[in-house]
Amino acid sequence: MNKSYKIFFLVSAVLLHACASGPQKPPDNLLSLTDAQLKIRSYQTKVFEIKDQIKVIRGVVQALQDLGFIVERVNAPMGMITAGKFAGDGHTGFVELTVIVKPNDASHTEIRANALFNTTPIEDPKIYQNFFNVVQRSLFVSE
Repeated sequence: MNKSYKIFFLVSAVLLHACASGPQKPPDNLLSLTDAQLKIRSYQTKVFEIKDQIKVIRGVVQALQDLGFIVERVNAPMGMITAGKFAGDGHTGFVELTVIVKPNDASHTEIRANALFNTTPIEDPKIYQNFFNVVQRSLFVSE
């Protein structure tokens, strides 16, 4: 009886091993952008006709503070700003915002914002539009 169990388990192990698939190849389009991602990126990004990147970074920081965000980190050489704030009346969630400021060409600067609400990406274009309106006011008031 013991011998038949050993043979059964041995045959089962060989069959299971034979059925196991080899290493999985990642899909060819793994790092490609989908149309939905491109659409989201389009309203997360705005180009301003200002060439001074430091001035734009200062304007973004001012806008974030005006919106009640706590600026956590500013890396001016990389053009990266991170900020966060509690959202809702009862502090129902946390909004985290990462902003990248980079030169677009000789006379323009591009700003891209990426917002998360409780680790879920915010995809509402109105939120980004409101943010860019405040940034624009901040940039042109400080001139």
